[in-house]
Amino acid sequence: MHEQSPLRDLADRAGIVPSYVDQTGTETRATSDETRAAILQAMGIDASTPEAARRALEEMRARDGARVVAPVRVVRRGDPDAARVELRAPGDAAGDAEWSVELVPERGEPRRLAGTARPGRNGTVAVELGELPPEGYHRLRVSVRAGGVERGGEQALVVVPDACPAVVEVAGRERVFGVIANLYTVRGARNWGVGDLSDLGALLEWTAEVGGAFVGVNPLHALRNAGADVSPYSPVSRLFRNPIYLDVEAVPELAESGEARRMLESDALRREREALRASDRVEYERVMALKRRVLAVLHREFAARHAAATSERGRAYRDYVREQGEALEAFATFEALADELGTGSWREWPERFRDPASPAVAAFRTDRAEAVDFHRWLQWELDRQLGEAAARGGRAGLAVGLYQDLAIGTSGSSADVWANPRLFLPGASIGAPPDEYSASGQNWGLPPMDPRALREDGYRYWIALVRASMRHAGALRIDHAVGLFRQFWIPEGLDGARGAYVRLPADDLLGILALEARRHGALVVGEDLGTVPEDVPPTMHARGVLSSRVFYFEREGDAFRAAAEYEPMSLATANTHDMPSLAGFWAARDVDLKREVGLIDGDRAAAEQRRARLRERRAILERLAADGALPAAEEPASPAELRGAVHDFLCRTPAALVGFSLDDLVGEVEPVNLPGVPPDRFASWTRKLATPVEALATDPDVRAALRCGDRGTEARE
Repeated sequence: MHEQSPLRDLADRAGIVPSYVDQTGTETRATSDETRAAILQAMGIDASTPEAARRALEEMRARDGARVVAPVRVVRRGDPDAARVELRAPGDAAGDAEWSVELVPERGEPRRLAGTARPGRNGTVAVELGELPPEGYHRLRVSVRAGGVERGGEQALVVVPDACPAVVEVAGRERVFGVIANLYTVRGARNWGVGDLSDLGALLEWTAEVGGAFVGVNPLHALRNAGADVSPYSPVSRLFRNPIYLDVEAVPELAESGEARRMLESDALRREREALRASDRVEYERVMALKRRVLAVLHREFAARHAAATSERGRAYRDYVREQGEALEAFATFEALADELGTGSWREWPERFRDPASPAVAAFRTDRAEAVDFHRWLQWELDRQLGEAAARGGRAGLAVGLYQDLAIGTSGSSADVWANPRLFLPGASIGAPPDEYSASGQNWGLPPMDPRALREDGYRYWIALVRASMRHAGALRIDHAVGLFRQFWIPEGLDGARGAYVRLPADDLLGILALEARRHGALVVGEDLGTVPEDVPPTMHARGVLSSRVFYFEREGDAFRAAAEYEPMSLATANTHDMPSLAGFWAARDVDLKREVGLIDGDRAAAEQRRARLRERRAILERLAADGALPAAEEPASPAELRGAVHDFLCRTPAALVGFSLDDLVGEVEPVNLPGVPPDRFASWTRKLATPVEALATDPDVRAALRCGDRGTEARE
């Protein structure tokens, strides 16, 4: 048998996938040795020459061999080996090994075991723990003594359920519908130029009134809110939220602050607020500047009255800060430093501030304590207002509730990367391989997480991420859920065609996801579109994670797939945030825009795409008629009725969840995002809705578009 090279052995151990099948399902793309060496270099492993690769491989084997116990183990209670832990005896000692294991449960008293055993041929001792602790996060403290040498170690033992909750467990029904909205686009009579958390509460109540079960929103992650840094999918932090969504007038300190009330009543602030509200685009920087002026005053009022007081609000704040711990401290410090230094890109900061553990950062935190506390307070108030919005939906009868969205990554200049320097790698970016839309692939500019570092740290960041995303939520959508299995890495200096997939510990990540979903009583949806290995959907389904099914993509050749053929364990939608709205699709507005910005080369190509769109429209009408959503394969009298027919069709599928885009309910033509286009050519993530939230209940077009058969719409009759 031909022996594999040290470089390839090293790449395999690091999780670099040797090849993948592209989106066509027919062509296999092999990973080159150049790409292997470049990805290993991004991981901090020198494999630039055969000798260097051999040395690195030997060092990796030696480190693994010296480890007494794996740093983390995620087990399901039913696994036959769940209650067994393997310990490695030191060196090549012969004879019996003395071992001890202390099990420290998440709750309850520690339990200690000890004994002697003869190590097996691989030098390991198998220890039976007896009764496995309940589902949760536990620790094992272990030691092994053999040949006069004693070594110790710790393991995070995570006991997880088999699967996330099913829809019927959370919603009380097997098939429900809801509304999916980009919160920043919501226009309201009282907001300050961007949809806020009070608007979200109103949207949750309205959805309950029309028989829906959930409201999905774009990621609410913290953003820079300046320039091009406004994409909810390229956040400053995935652990904390964007203060632009705060309803300033709902902050309790407003009732206590005469200064803040005078600011709100001033002509200058009122004019600015009205101008931002009237604008057709979200003007992030202006909105945040205006809100921040008042929020700073309200924070001072809070600090004076409640920060050190025994009031209910003061106690609640301290409880939140204690619960969020070091992560909140790091994020608040990062934000205060960004304010002080005039840039949110920590790579541009003076060297002394680039390390979160440096003495300079500690001194800054002390010297600028009020500035740091301001950002802690903002996050707490965001959490309070989000909780109140979710409670409004619950009181109105929303069965699932708020459905949050988790972006696949975080900006390379972000707070999460700054606070976790050993977890995120600067020498590569994650993206997507070449496909029919992009011959060179897509580079999203997001730094990958090192799967080895993630595991070494006991998955602490992943646990925190899932908990933050499920807070106040009844469902969670995971963007590009294939990233739980593997991520496409593009090394610095190479294009997407020379990228490669890197494996992630999917079974462990899905197990923790199921544990947190059970604890929060939340559904989980995985967005599994694009280049998806065939084993991913069944693995997700086995763990209770629903797939994504998009009407535009559900086709067999030129014909659209019948409703009965949709995947039952899925969220079915007409489109996504990266696609045209139904009205825009029907009018071929996406074709016009792509021609305008240069994504379509020439008028002839654009004309051909418009002709293709007419054929697609005919195929859609035929499908809607065949499934009973239209009486005949003819365009209805109004655009709203056509959108209603598409929604009715989706509700005829066996998909457990159906999501109606708020853009489609109100008939928006312009998209919110044009992927791959810079902001100077198309202002993605800024377009507002034309219909205000207050008009949803009475708008006849919304009523016509809101058709969902037996999934709960009888509540609106």
